Amino acid sequence: MKLITFAAAFEAITGLILIAVPSWLAWLLLGSHLAAVGDAVGRVAGIALLALGLSRSVQGLLSYNVLVAIFLLYLGIRGELVGVLLWPAFAAHGVLSVLLARLAYAPDVSKTT
Repeated sequence: MKLITFAAAFEAITGLILIAVPSWLAWLLLGSHLAAVGDAVGRVAGIALLALGLSRSVQGLLSYNVLVAIFLLYLGIRGELVGVLLWPAFAAHGVLSVLLARLAYAPDVSKTT
């Protein structure tokens, strides 16, 4: 349960940051600021992340982290949009993906005894 709480809090906090200052987070992750329309879309994404974090759904958090890790890896390999936090964000989402997958697909020992 601590892992779910951590992952949910991580996404909810990221959502709050996106709602408040989407261009700043884009600059940290991608090395580029957003235009006004990007700020609006970033805030919508922030609302979605906040909702995901508040839901505390293991499957939702797992799906999100796997897909974001893949996308961040893609961006990093292309090398066009790389900010100071791109690779640390990739690593964080990758580690969370592995840990959440272990939690989601671990055998339930209490049902086998």
